Amino acid sequence: MTIIEQGSGPAPQAAPDLIKETTTQTFVKDVIEESKRQPVLIDFWAPWCGPCRQLTPIIEKAVRAAKGKVKLVKMNIDEHPAIPGQMGIQSIPAVIAFVNGQPADGFMGAVPESQVTAFIDKLTAGMPNAGEPDIAEILAEAEAVLAEGDAATAAQIYAEVLAADATNIPALAGLAKCYVTTGAIEQARQTIAMVPESKRNDAAVKAVQASIDLAEQAKAVGPVTELEQKVAANPLDHQARFDLATALNAGGKRAEATEQLLAIVKKDRKWNEDGARKQLVQFFEAWGPADEATIEGRKRLSTILFS
Repeated sequence: MTIIEQGSGPAPQAAPDLIKETTTQTFVKDVIEESKRQPVLIDFWAPWCGPCRQLTPIIEKAVRAAKGKVKLVKMNIDEHPAIPGQMGIQSIPAVIAFVNGQPADGFMGAVPESQVTAFIDKLTAGMPNAGEPDIAEILAEAEAVLAEGDAATAAQIYAEVLAADATNIPALAGLAKCYVTTGAIEQARQTIAMVPESKRNDAAVKAVQASIDLAEQAKAVGPVTELEQKVAANPLDHQARFDLATALNAGGKRAEATEQLLAIVKKDRKWNEDGARKQLVQFFEAWGPADEATIEGRKRLSTILFS
């Protein structure tokens, strides 16, 4: 809010998230704690102070222009003298910048707009605008949306990142994963082909490549029901059990797929040149190391291999 002069009514609040009044009781929360998230300017003022009224619109304009990189908190020293007294404030207006809970810089007097802007620029150098999320935040949003099952929206977000940076590896891998999720395997393959050879060992890229390979395998193995019947008819038909695991995985049944491959490893570790264990490892790579099915599967595989 702007400074309220004696006898005037309250002014409308301007950018309440960026600019606010504080008290002795709320100073720690509004300034000390908040400055651990982004720099906070504390402006000490009083209603009778002419230079304060000159500085107010200048500093508010500069804070708004910083788009969330910095916040402005104002304290009326007549109503709340304790804090300015403790800080040794002897004349106003006085502006102190707090960063990470500590006073970092400051200035006194009604300085011109250019000086206020330069002060804020120096204080916030290298910080992203609060209103403009950085690439990491955008990618995290896309990943969360995909995890919720909305592959179409996630693909749009990844595409926006790639429009700005066509070589962004996480975005390429994420877009390919969206295609795999929707069954568009050829588009996934084309997308992952855009990853430079030197980046093919990136974990996200390898995971999507594994998913593509498994999806291709699943196309060739036949329906789950048929494979279940084959395994039921002959529990030692390891190839049918292997194919069943591949089909189950394609259907999103990770725990069941793991179960089938572990059954092969238990019965015949050397079958098909250690094929069941290798397929499990490919599953784990495609699912990602943090997936519950991967964690549980690795535990159970280790128990079998080292018991």
